[in-house]
Amino acid sequence: MEHSEINFLEVEENEIYEKHIKYIINECFKEENLDKKKLYINILLTTPQNIKKINKEQRNIDNETDVLSFPMFEKEEIKQIPDNQFDILGDIVISLEKVKEQSIEYGHSFERELSYMVVHGFYHLLGYDHINENDKEKMREKEENILNKLNIKR
Repeated sequence: MEHSEINFLEVEENEIYEKHIKYIINECFKEENLDKKKLYINILLTTPQNIKKINKEQRNIDNETDVLSFPMFEKEEIKQIPDNQFDILGDIVISLEKVKEQSIEYGHSFERELSYMVVHGFYHLLGYDHINENDKEKMREKEENILNKLNIKR
């Protein structure tokens, strides 16, 4: 089953990005034993200006950012969703320009940074966060586990 739909807003459509993101998302679903569920994620690839606008409208934060996640369920509700129920897990918005900037800043590939943004957004949809140090450690461990399994290195 396809677990993601990729949309492009004011950025050039890119089949390579689309295939890569779908691959990453499918691996995330497998890792979290959600691959049998009829859940999907809507992913929007866009510009810094658009992500800033969405951030302002949805979160009342007037800043650009790299990734935004909008979950449809609370963490404990996800496992209770029946396998045959078709539903959206949530939305992820990614600024491709920020991905490019950060890949240069951190000294790794665009592919690695985009992969990280997708995995990071996915775990936010599952209810993970990085506000306090303990939660941040749990989230980082899950993110790194996926990236390592896929052999996506820094």
